[in-house]
Amino acid sequence: MLLRFRVANHRSIRDEHVLSLIGTGFTEETARETPLTAGGSPIAVLPALGILGANASGKSNLLSALRFMRAAVRDSFADWAKAPGKVPREPFVLDPACGEETTLFEVGLLLGHDPVRYTYGFELSDHRVEAEWLHAYPHGKRKVWFDREAARGDGGDDEFVFQGTGFKGRRADLVALTRPNALFLSVGATFNDPQLAAVHRWFVDNLRLAAPGTGISARTDRTRRLLTEGNRPGYHQDRVERLLSVAELGVTGIDVGHEGGGLKLRHLAPDGGEVAMDFSEESAGTQAWFGLLGYLLTALDTGAVLLVDDLDSGLHPTLVAEVVRIFQDLDSNPRGAQLIFTTHDATLLGNAVLDRPLAPEQTWIATKCRSGETELYALTDAKPRQEENLEPGYLRGRYGGTPRIAAGQVAHELREPS
Repeated sequence: MLLRFRVANHRSIRDEHVLSLIGTGFTEETARETPLTAGGSPIAVLPALGILGANASGKSNLLSALRFMRAAVRDSFADWAKAPGKVPREPFVLDPACGEETTLFEVGLLLGHDPVRYTYGFELSDHRVEAEWLHAYPHGKRKVWFDREAARGDGGDDEFVFQGTGFKGRRADLVALTRPNALFLSVGATFNDPQLAAVHRWFVDNLRLAAPGTGISARTDRTRRLLTEGNRPGYHQDRVERLLSVAELGVTGIDVGHEGGGLKLRHLAPDGGEVAMDFSEESAGTQAWFGLLGYLLTALDTGAVLLVDDLDSGLHPTLVAEVVRIFQDLDSNPRGAQLIFTTHDATLLGNAVLDRPLAPEQTWIATKCRSGETELYALTDAKPRQEENLEPGYLRGRYGGTPRIAAGQVAHELREPS
């Protein structure tokens, strides 16, 4: 499970920000009690977290930062070798000084059947890994598996510190194989170190990005593969058909073409029969829901963290609320999957119709400062009253994260000068 994410100097995110998925107060609906303890008390981990904000406020860049960290862990040993002395990072571009500063990524994780907390992170410049660290906390006590600092001056070796017996791998061999522009974690996993591979595996298998804004074929590929591959294609098809049916899209079944065949959805005809329609003829909403289901079911099956940019793209607010509730339901989400998403859908905060699927502690706000940088904060920082209806408060700008546009201002800009 993901406990927290720390990032600085990535795209529009200039200063350091920490996204926390640790609940401030445990409730069965909004957080999941874990065996991890702090001072003898269980910690509540949020199964769903929504990020709201105006257009261009930096919401997507937060998910981009998680995606970049995943790609760095997965690809730095092999892919970054193709460009010696370079790191493909994206520092804050509006201030030239940020190009000389490092970019920071760090996650707090809870891994294993007998859960252990880990902190893993690194700092990057344009040319190399400037720092990297992995700490484990068995029984609540910190064990430094490794701390890495870049060499001082040209031609020196990076300094690695291994404290105690926490990390039992081939330390000298792995250090010798680690290039300045490669992550030690990536090297260890490549050479099958079991301890490092377990943390590496979380990034590769348990951090997944679903981007509804991509093309139809890309969005539906995950769901199509879920229906045709693996040992239980019939089981997955039944689940997808039930989720299509409950969404009241008029879909009664799926015909999946094999070996290059087309995808068709069946609809109930007026005469009581069924008519199969090519997927490209379906509405944008049907395509969006179908395309999301493969990512959603895979995350639930594996206990992964699912990142969705613009979850409400093409979906009715009721469906968006139900996606959030899937992750908050212990029966539908027994493996502890988590959902982190961006949205413009303020109804998720309302009490009137959707019964507020997002609690204040599950809601984060992204705003853009006048300097162009993103500010990220929890809605709880605005200290809303416990009984407060958050939807109108958000739309009126009480918590920030909304466009500073007066009613009629856009139309006024189009009027002919008098």
